[in-house]
Amino acid sequence: MPAYQAVLFDFFGTLTRSVQRGPQHAAIARALGCDPDAVLSVLDRTFQVRARGQFGSAEATLRWVTEQAGGSPRQAQLQAAVPARVDALRADTELRTDAESVLRALKQRGMRTGLISDCTHELPAFLPSMPIAPLLDVSVFSVEVGRCKPDPMIYLEACWRLRVAPEDCLYIGDGGSRELTGAASVGMTAVRLNAPDLADHLVFDRDDDFAGRSITSLSAVLGLVDRVPALN
Repeated sequence: MPAYQAVLFDFFGTLTRSVQRGPQHAAIARALGCDPDAVLSVLDRTFQVRARGQFGSAEATLRWVTEQAGGSPRQAQLQAAVPARVDALRADTELRTDAESVLRALKQRGMRTGLISDCTHELPAFLPSMPIAPLLDVSVFSVEVGRCKPDPMIYLEACWRLRVAPEDCLYIGDGGSRELTGAASVGMTAVRLNAPDLADHLVFDRDDDFAGRSITSLSAVLGLVDRVPALN
């Protein structure tokens, strides 16, 4: 049995390929009566506060964003825009070709698996429909717990739900939100996914100072797990 009891993953850019905002976002902004560039500017500069759920529900958050961008949306517009944003974020995400097979292989090895994501309301809405959902034992979303990486509590929440100690966890992420430094600070073994497609990935607060180990594909996680000597 490997020394790690669990492997925790980031979502965007880790279990998925590089993410960029698609054309649906501009269409949503226009439907709300806003300039798309103004909305994207608000989204970029307020990601972390939105990802902590600071503005309440998905509809309340979207109203706030729209008003910050100079709009004055009607209730019906907001109600239509909320599911449209879920669809837009879902369209922006493409699972890595080996994401499902790696998670399945970890489960076959008897390991627990989890997701820790800095995200807004959309990811919890569409993740259950993805093929990886049944292969994740826990999913910790920042918008639900009110904490973003690298806050220690978001990692410890995943450990608590999995009933494992941080030092028994391997954490894999592309490095957004200083997630690798955060994982290492609570005692996890942190490894950067440095896949070639991530050169143009939409990322906030990149973990540029992390000097730990890196891999170039998710499949390499299995090699890390299998090479770890067993606990006595």
